[in-house]
Amino acid sequence: MRFRCNCRSHGGLRGGSLDGPLDGRRRGSAPLAGRRALLRAGLLATLGGLAGCEASRKGAGAVAPQEIGPGTSCELDGMLLAEYPGPKGQLLYADASAPVFFCDTVELLDTLLRPEQVRAVAAAWVQDMGRADWEQPRGHWIDARSAFYVRGSRRHGSMGPTFASFAREEDARRFAAEHGGTVLGFAEIRPAMVDLSGGADVDQRM
Repeated sequence: MRFRCNCRSHGGLRGGSLDGPLDGRRRGSAPLAGRRALLRAGLLATLGGLAGCEASRKGAGAVAPQEIGPGTSCELDGMLLAEYPGPKGQLLYADASAPVFFCDTVELLDTLLRPEQVRAVAAAWVQDMGRADWEQPRGHWIDARSAFYVRGSRRHGSMGPTFASFAREEDARRFAAEHGGTVLGFAEIRPAMVDLSGGADVDQRM
C-alpha cells in the first residue's frame, strides 16, 4: 500500500510505503504536541483572566454606597437620618448584602475602632462635607478610612459635637479655620476619641 503525504514533516515518505522510515513523523509530532499544549494553556489563561475581570466588576458594584431615603434609620438608635444635620456614615459587613447606616460619623468610627469589633468589614463610607450640604447632607460618599476629619468644631451633627468628614485635607483645614477644631487622618483617631459607652461624657471629651 502506497500513500502520498503533503506535510513538511513527512516529505521523506512521498512515494514511499507505510513500512518506510518513521523518523520524520516522530520529529514532527513532538513540536506539534508542544504547540497544541501551549495554545491550550494560553486559551485557559485568557478565559481565566476574563472571568476574574468579570468577578471584579461584579464585586465592585456590590460594595457601592447606598443613598439615604426618608425611612433610612440609624443602626444603633433608630433615628431617621434624613431628619438631622451633619455628616452620616454607612458600613457594609463582609457577610451582609446591604449596608447599615449611622446618623453620625462618631457612631460609625466607634463601630470601626472598638477593640471588640471582629466582624469583617467590606467597606465603610462617610460624606464629604466639602461638597454636601450640612443641614441636609445627601450623597457625596467617600471611603471612611481615607477621609480627613475635623474633631471638636463648633458645628454639630445629630449627636451633638461630631467628626466632620472630608475627601480633601485642604477642605478639612478650611473648615477648621472657620469653625474650629483639629484636623485628623483616620489613622490618628483613637477609640477613646469616639467612645460612645460613656454616654453624654463623650460630648465633653470631643
